[in-house]
Amino acid sequence: MNEDLLQYANGNKPRTEQEKELIIEKASAAYECYMDALGFDWRNDPNSADTPRRVAKAFVNDLAEGCYNEPPKITAFDNVDSYDGLVFQGNITVHSFCSHHHLPFIGHAHVSYIPGKEGKVIGLSKLNRIVEWFSRRPQVQENLTMQIHKHIDLVAEQNKGVAVLVEADHMCACVRGVKHNSTMKTARMSGAFLDSGDLTRQEFYDFVRDLK
Repeated sequence: MNEDLLQYANGNKPRTEQEKELIIEKASAAYECYMDALGFDWRNDPNSADTPRRVAKAFVNDLAEGCYNEPPKITAFDNVDSYDGLVFQGNITVHSFCSHHHLPFIGHAHVSYIPGKEGKVIGLSKLNRIVEWFSRRPQVQENLTMQIHKHIDLVAEQNKGVAVLVEADHMCACVRGVKHNSTMKTARMSGAFLDSGDLTRQEFYDFVRDLK
């Protein structure tokens, strides 16, 4: 394959609809070979006859759409009232799947930032869109947390700090290997959230706890 078309699994390279359809066709053909290798008679099985294309479409149009779509358009407003408290959005749904086994992990993200007096305030729904864009691709939860944090830090210009907490249940731990139900939590913080003499981090965790 042309190396110019390759990217890391959790990367992003926007594609046109025509390019996406070509990827679906190639992935569908490859998945046919994959099912053959597993010994599945998918061509004669009425429940599996269209599975290769279904899987390819699901990856490109849903599961991994964050790899192929443009970044969400972010509406950022001047902080005209000089608000300097926490902006918090909790229980943002996370639907992703692990890079290692391509099995889902599902949970929630809690994000917060502190606008600078001369900085920007982000439209509230845009925080959800940022989480969704990075979640919809093969991920390792630690990297997902850092990507969300970095992007919010970028678009919330001149902020005083950003906090991101992701908690999710991983099917790769539930249905294979150890086969245990458990929840993984990852966090990334910067600015005032890292100041040991500041109560900002505790306020963030209090907000998260109040959602339970």
